[in-house]
Amino acid sequence: MAQVTLLGAWPSPFVYRVIWALKLKGVDYEYVEEDILYNKSERLLKYNPVHKMVPVLVHAGKPIAESAVILEYIEETWPQNPLLPKDPHGRALARFWTKFGEDKNPALFGFLRTEGEQQVKATKEGQEQLRILEEQGLGDKKFFGGDEIGMADLEFGWLAWWLEVWSEITGVTLIEAESFPRLHAWIQRFKEFPTIKETLPDRSAMLTHYKGYKGLRTPYLALAKS
Repeated sequence: MAQVTLLGAWPSPFVYRVIWALKLKGVDYEYVEEDILYNKSERLLKYNPVHKMVPVLVHAGKPIAESAVILEYIEETWPQNPLLPKDPHGRALARFWTKFGEDKNPALFGFLRTEGEQQVKATKEGQEQLRILEEQGLGDKKFFGGDEIGMADLEFGWLAWWLEVWSEITGVTLIEAESFPRLHAWIQRFKEFPTIKETLPDRSAMLTHYKGYKGLRTPYLALAKS
């Protein structure tokens, strides 16, 4: 096994948080694709016996699970190209908005799990959280941490690619340029950043994959632990 191995599933936005962090840090790693829906490997069950989900980072034979925890581990283990600011207050703010993203995932993903009137309600609730994120988290900054991509940007990176695919499938648009101008502009900057752009999954493949789960109350993304 390589010194650094990432167990993942290609459609999962949570896995890509880790991929982006490793790429930004310049860390070489081996990627192992897992079939988490139908055929979980013995390696996955061994390294993540609690949740049995991806992503799992294995470093020198030691596993770390949960994407937010993995990002912290990567930051501490490979300090080059930092994902957190140097000053304590800036680091605290980055961690606050990362946790905000983790806590608000049910609301932000709500439109995927509902239909009809419930979907309308879920969409409104999701947009309320996005409004808070835009006004209080992003503000007028280029990225959440300032001029460079940081941990909070990786937390919300799914907005820049997955959301568009899910919107096309469901017919629900959470973020429009007129309603969320700063967040919309951030999305364009984030997905065009070279390290991010070169690793994004194929959009047509994502559409094909997720259309297979349209109408399910528990879509694929809910099966992959954050």
